[in-house]
Amino acid sequence: MLEFYSASTRSVNAARGISECMESALGSDVSNCDLVLIHASIGHDFAELNAQVQKLAPRARVVAASCCGIVGKEGVSESMKDIAIMAVRGKEFALAYADGIYGSNSYEKSLEIAKDLYKQDPHVNMIYFMASGIDIANDLCIAAIEEVFGSDVTIFGATSSDNMRGVISYQAIDNHVFEHSAFMVGFSDPTLAVETQATHGFVAIGEPMTVTKANGYEIQELDGKPAWPEFLHKLGLPDDATCGDSIPIGALAEKLSPQLAEEYGNKHILKVVTKHKDDTILYATTIKEGTQLWLTTRDEDLIFKEMDRMVQVMKDKIQNRKLVAVFHADCLARGKFLFNRILKEELVNRMQFPFSTDGVCPPWLGMYGFGEFARLGGKNTYHNYTTALYVIYRK
Repeated sequence: MLEFYSASTRSVNAARGISECMESALGSDVSNCDLVLIHASIGHDFAELNAQVQKLAPRARVVAASCCGIVGKEGVSESMKDIAIMAVRGKEFALAYADGIYGSNSYEKSLEIAKDLYKQDPHVNMIYFMASGIDIANDLCIAAIEEVFGSDVTIFGATSSDNMRGVISYQAIDNHVFEHSAFMVGFSDPTLAVETQATHGFVAIGEPMTVTKANGYEIQELDGKPAWPEFLHKLGLPDDATCGDSIPIGALAEKLSPQLAEEYGNKHILKVVTKHKDDTILYATTIKEGTQLWLTTRDEDLIFKEMDRMVQVMKDKIQNRKLVAVFHADCLARGKFLFNRILKEELVNRMQFPFSTDGVCPPWLGMYGFGEFARLGGKNTYHNYTTALYVIYRK
C-alpha cells in the first residue's frame, strides 16, 4: 500500500534544501523511502538535487523536473531556488523514461516508455507523466500511452518549464539529467484511485485566425501568412520578440464542443507557444489545416469562479473517501506573471482548504510549468494556461 509525504522549501543550497524537505516530509526515518518526485526552480543543479536524495535514501528511485515556482502544503514560492518533493513509501509503482523526445518523435518515444512501464508492471492504473515543455506534441504522447495501457488509465502531470523564457527545461531521473526527456511513474496500488480536472478562466476575443498551412504539430501559415510573424503582429509585438515575450499574453484558443464547454466551464481550450523555428510555430499538439485560433484575455473573476466550481465538482465525486495526496500542475502565466502575491495566495488557498482535514492540507506537490494533463469529457487531454488538480484517494 502506497503512502505519500510532501514538503517544500526555498534554499540556495540544493543539498541543504533536499535534506530539509526529506526530514520535514519523512521525519527521522528519511532512508525509509522508495520514490521521491522533485519539482525545483530553474536555478538549481538537478544532478545535485537527485544525488542528495540518493545519499539520504539509497534505495529510492528519484525523478525531478524544472519549473517556474512550486506549490506545496506550506504555500506558494516562485523564486529561482524553490524545491518541493513528494516522497512515496511502498512498492506498487514502476518508472520508465527515454531521452531525445521532440515534437517529431513524441509518439515513438512515448510508446517506448509506455511499453517499458507495462513490462515492469501491467497493473498500472494511473500514470504521472512529465516531459520537456519545449518542442513536443503532447497529444501524441497521450495516444502512445493509451495504445499500451488503454484509455481507462488516467494520465496526470505536466511539462517542465524554465522561468517563462521557452529556452531550456530539465528532467532528471536517478543520476541522469536531460533537457528533452520524458518519464512516467505508474502507480498500481489497487486501493487507490485518482480524480483529475483542469480549468483556465480565459476568454477568447476578436476574430479568429485560421491555420492555412500545417504539418503535424507545426503551424506554417496563419491566414495565408507566415505563422510566427503573423502571431506576433496579432499580439502587437515587434518582429524580434521571443517566445518569452509572447507566453504571458499569447494563449491561443481552440473552440470546444457544447458538451465539453459545459463541463470545462469555458467555450475554448488553450494552447501555448514555447518554441518557433524561423517563421514556423511549433504548437503544443498536432493541428489540422482549417483550425480556427482565437487570441484571449484573462478574466480574473472567471478564474476564481471556475476554480471554486472545479474544486466542488471534484469533492462531490470523491465524497468522503480518504485523500492520500494531491498533485498539482499550474500554468506559469497564472503565477507571479498573472497575479500579485495576495491574489495568488488566495487562489491557492481556495484550492487547498476544501481538501484539508481539520485545517491540515494533505501531501501536496505542485509546480508552475508549461502545460498540464487532465481528463476532459472522460478522455486524457493536454491543457495549457490551466490549474490542474490530481487528487489521489483510497477507494
